[in-house]
Amino acid sequence: MNQHDLARGIALSVAASALFALMSGYTTWLAPLDGLDIFAWRIVWTLPGALALVALRKRWPQLCALVARLAKTPHQLLMFAAAAALLGVQLWIFLWAPLHGRALEVSLGYFLLPLAMVLLGRFHYGERLDRFQWAGVAAAAVGVAHELIVTHAFAWPTLVVMLGYPPYFVLRRRLNADPLVSFAVEIMLIAPVAAVMLIVRGSFAEVAGDPRLGLLLLPGLGALSTIALASYLRASRHLPLALFGILGYVEPVLLVGVAVLLLGEPFSARQLGTYVPIWIAVVLTGVHSARLLIRERSRKRALPMSEHHASVEHETVAEEIERVD
Repeated sequence: MNQHDLARGIALSVAASALFALMSGYTTWLAPLDGLDIFAWRIVWTLPGALALVALRKRWPQLCALVARLAKTPHQLLMFAAAAALLGVQLWIFLWAPLHGRALEVSLGYFLLPLAMVLLGRFHYGERLDRFQWAGVAAAAVGVAHELIVTHAFAWPTLVVMLGYPPYFVLRRRLNADPLVSFAVEIMLIAPVAAVMLIVRGSFAEVAGDPRLGLLLLPGLGALSTIALASYLRASRHLPLALFGILGYVEPVLLVGVAVLLLGEPFSARQLGTYVPIWIAVVLTGVHSARLLIRERSRKRALPMSEHHASVEHETVAEEIERVD
């Protein structure tokens, strides 16, 4: 993995986290729609955005080829459908939680998700962790242990996030398709279900009566969703799974800020025992990422010199052979 890919992956991951956090607060502007309606509208408005991104990136031939392949291979279509279902659950709970005072619980799930991803990378894919990554895992584990000791359990939204995303990313890697094209296919698979939800729930009529929703806020939600998800999924292909997982700590930090400062959810001193160790893990993540970038930059600078020495050595050997002849 070269320095350009690494830097790009980190930038994409951080940008996606900021956009996701913004989207959490954005849902409060969409009243009187509830979480299920907002989820369905998000899918409907994300679909044209995803297809536009495919066209802008000149991936239309890849999309058509993938759709044609799925039509001929039912087992791969089933795998894509499973990935789409896992993604759909996550998109729904992310929008549902802020409207029901559960944004902090979902943010805790996102804090735990990187820990799950790091462990998945280490024990399932055999990726090696350096001492800063292990320290980050340990710090996060302290926060997890505190939460378990105090509450004796995790709220179900926390578990849905923590346990739902890892199999999704395993499926995505197994399918090994272009991330943007795969994302577009997944949204295409979810879209018919979302449209049926909106029809059954009478949401079309509700939005038609409020031009502010139909012409401005819902299209804006689709744009935010498209850019954030596309950035997140692309980052997953540019980074080692362990680093990708640890960078996921950025999003829940921002989500906590949105939940407390914008949504007014209570944050007690007791919760500091859970969040402070995890915030320490965020700092360790930054140190690890910086070290990784410096190491890649140094390696890249040393490479031309090594190639030069190899060339000189080759010429010297050639001269010796000529003298022997």
